[in-house]
Amino acid sequence: MTIESPDRAPRFFSIQIFAIIFTAIFLLHAPLLRLPFFWDEAGLYVPSTYDLITFHSLIPKTTMDSGHPPVSTAYLALWLTLSGWKPAVARIAMLLLAAFALTNVFLLARRVASTGVAVASTIATALYPVFFVQSSLTHADLAAAAFSLWGIRLGIERRLWPSQVAFTLAVLSKETAVLTPLAIALWELFLSSEAGSRTEKLRRTAVRLFPVLPLAAWILYHHHVTGRFIGGAEFYEYNVTNAVTPIRVLLAFAIRIWHLLGYMNMLALTAAMAAAMWFPAVYDPHAQQERQRIAIPIQLQFALIMLANLIGFSVVGGALLTRYLLPLYPLVIIIGMSTLHRRVGRWEWPAALVVICFLLALFFDPPYKIAPEDNLAYKTFVELHANASLFLEQHEQGKTVLTAWPANDELTRPYLGYVSKPLPVTTIKDFSLEQVLKAQTVRTRYQVVLAFSTKYVQPVWIGSRAMENLSRRYLDYHTDVTPDVIANLLGAKIVFFEKKKAEWVAVLEIEEPGTTATRRQPRKGYGKLLK
Repeated sequence: MTIESPDRAPRFFSIQIFAIIFTAIFLLHAPLLRLPFFWDEAGLYVPSTYDLITFHSLIPKTTMDSGHPPVSTAYLALWLTLSGWKPAVARIAMLLLAAFALTNVFLLARRVASTGVAVASTIATALYPVFFVQSSLTHADLAAAAFSLWGIRLGIERRLWPSQVAFTLAVLSKETAVLTPLAIALWELFLSSEAGSRTEKLRRTAVRLFPVLPLAAWILYHHHVTGRFIGGAEFYEYNVTNAVTPIRVLLAFAIRIWHLLGYMNMLALTAAMAAAMWFPAVYDPHAQQERQRIAIPIQLQFALIMLANLIGFSVVGGALLTRYLLPLYPLVIIIGMSTLHRRVGRWEWPAALVVICFLLALFFDPPYKIAPEDNLAYKTFVELHANASLFLEQHEQGKTVLTAWPANDELTRPYLGYVSKPLPVTTIKDFSLEQVLKAQTVRTRYQVVLAFSTKYVQPVWIGSRAMENLSRRYLDYHTDVTPDVIANLLGAKIVFFEKKKAEWVAVLEIEEPGTTATRRQPRKGYGKLLK
């Protein structure tokens, strides 16, 4: 679907918007730029970039092969090679992508609605907790979202081939981005009302399927090098084999709808939009007509893009991570802000209230389960792990450390920003009772334990025993035992412990007969590691 007006924004205007947005989000993210790498960054994306720089290999050698295409990794590798291997370099590089994504949000909203809606949508997207946090993390999802939003905007502007270039960059950043051009191709073939013969419609549909070709080329290359079409066996089993069961797909789809329309105070916008629909359109005396809505065909196209991604990410993907939906949140926000603008006279007030709700969710946990990477809880996780890593370097040198992923990578890969040199480690899956009992049988292999909360379990108001049981069975949910229980089971002494909100980290020394250990604190904070 396309729209006739307004005319495309001049290129210099777009550059100005990009500069303003980048400056704003850089200042907002400044306190976070020097944080060591977090979770999947440390365990997957940054090691893949390291392998590309060190071994000149598009297929990871020192970490799990996810099968992801190489554009995002190559982008990071370029910046780290030119500017030095520091977390701040990678985070600023990601902020450039985030600014590019937000620039396209602004231009898209301005194109389909108005400048006021564009400003409100851009601010709301930038401060929405999931988008804000992902803006400086090195996950491939941000690059895929930025290029997808660019492709959607160019398609709305009737720039067919440039939009396919944008979608190609998206799918070569992360293969799941192909869901959006596939949805648009379906729209073109079955729902588009654009004039033209059947042959012309088929031609446009074929063009919209173009991004599938470079993705297929990458998959064939991956198979040529590894013998596998998709990632390694462990990655495939977790994200595909274990995910495709009917009950899990239905459960995941319901959760995905919540993630898109309710999660992290998005419910404030959804509820405001639903309430506004009861009001008639506001008459604009200056334009001498009612305030315009986003054209219905464009709204339906947005809805089809959302539906395709919701279904796709309910079928595949072991963890129901909200960052997978990153390109969809701006579409919801644009529709929501446009609805408020059309049907509420002083629409700026409810729009500002929605932004405030987003901002609150960034700092304060909602009354239901979340992942640390969905708001600033991730910062606490990184700080706790950095402090514990510093303690291990100061007090436990030469000892083998029992821990779980991703701390095993944090302790063995100095370039992640936690340790100055690798520490010997042995690894268990997590700190559930089952895994700790397994560790009990191999106590001779380690002398120290670095235990931490591998699940973010904060007090909740909304939840049920049935939902928890379903999560355990189908969504890989578990409960970590406390440091005291770990100490009792492993015959250890807690020598370091820190807890902030729902996250904790502990260092335990295995006690030898006739010896005692005393609790100690690191001599300096984690800031030493970030210089």
